[in-house]
Amino acid sequence: MKKTSKKNQKATSAKKNKGINRLYFATINSFSGFKFAFEESAFRQELLLSIFFLPIAFILPTILVEKLLMVGSILILLIVELLNSSIEATIDRISYSHHNLSKKAKDISSCAVLISLIFVFIVYISVIIKYV
Repeated sequence: MKKTSKKNQKATSAKKNKGINRLYFATINSFSGFKFAFEESAFRQELLLSIFFLPIAFILPTILVEKLLMVGSILILLIVELLNSSIEATIDRISYSHHNLSKKAKDISSCAVLISLIFVFIVYISVIIKYV
């Protein structure tokens, strides 16, 4: 019979539980994911960017829709970076050796981050120009 580590038991326990227990273990896994994400320099850089950009959404006398666009664009950037990191980790888990499909997957997810970053800048520049 296969031995499972305590870490593995925690990870799979969210699937076995129902109701509040499932929510509890899913929350634990989410915080664990945040910890892993924080180890990624790109995620830390984008968090730093958000620390500078988010206050602008509340300092400028913007309307609600503009505030939502500004905050939402930052959240989209962080979400896309999390997905990019998870794709890269999955590819690295499979193999560190060079393969064209691995490169393609990593490059495409990196491109998604770039597009999200460009979107953040477009939103912020558009709103800032209106009020400055």
